Amino acid sequence: MAGTLYIVATPIGNLEDMPPRVAATFGAVDFVAAEDTRVTLRLLNYLGLKKPMVSYYEHALHHGQAILARIEAGENCALCSDAGMPCISDPGEQIVKDALDRGIRVVPVPGASACVTALAVSGQDTARFVFEGFLPVPRRERRERLEFLKNEPRTVIFYEAPHKLRATLNDLTEAFGADRSVTLCRELTKLHEEITKTTLGQAAACYAAQEPRGEYVLVMAGAPESAAASGEPVTLEAAVAAARALMEAGNPPALAAKQAAKGTEFSKGEIYKELISGKES
Repeated sequence: MAGTLYIVATPIGNLEDMPPRVAATFGAVDFVAAEDTRVTLRLLNYLGLKKPMVSYYEHALHHGQAILARIEAGENCALCSDAGMPCISDPGEQIVKDALDRGIRVVPVPGASACVTALAVSGQDTARFVFEGFLPVPRRERRERLEFLKNEPRTVIFYEAPHKLRATLNDLTEAFGADRSVTLCRELTKLHEEITKTTLGQAAACYAAQEPRGEYVLVMAGAPESAAASGEPVTLEAAVAAARALMEAGNPPALAAKQAAKGTEFSKGEIYKELISGKES
């Protein structure tokens, strides 16, 4: 009989936040699939446990097939990221999809998540929000994504690494304006935790003079109602960004282009052409 894939949340910084069920699950499984085995080894040492481990991060799906084969052979596996709930802005997402496709039982063992933790203490609107994770690195894709979010009325959550924070704050300021409210949450639950509600312009100026340190969650206010409801025409960049988002969700390019064209002045063919040229470049 096949085993079970447990999706196990780990503390986002403070190991004292470890839920008892998380520790018990690590103790009960046959092996651990980790984002980074060195990080998870420290966690297991803290719990006084020794378990066989495999990394799923590098070329995740190559390793994912081996992980799923072991589960199908009857072993139980705990999949965890370095911190927080795995499979959120994380390559473990594909392993879960493949496990469900193969009829493997997937069980969540919930705990802390950096995005929800940051949202709760941000002072921004929490009723409706959009999780964007890390912005694309290529300039064209990043521009398209920000254009797509231009009139988004919901609170928007981003992740960012310290060495990219300055550039991201500059890009956000250019896209959404210096006065847009944002809360920067740094090193959540750790010794040097900081939660700062400010504006994009002030944050960009602050970190132009100060070296960013630690991992950041940025919780940005949504567009003012007047902007969101202005009825401004959708640009081609925004339509292509919408199509790319649909492709990332699993839609084929032609269908993504067709859906993104609805309600715009652009044809399916125009959007499809941009999608293909973007892939080729």
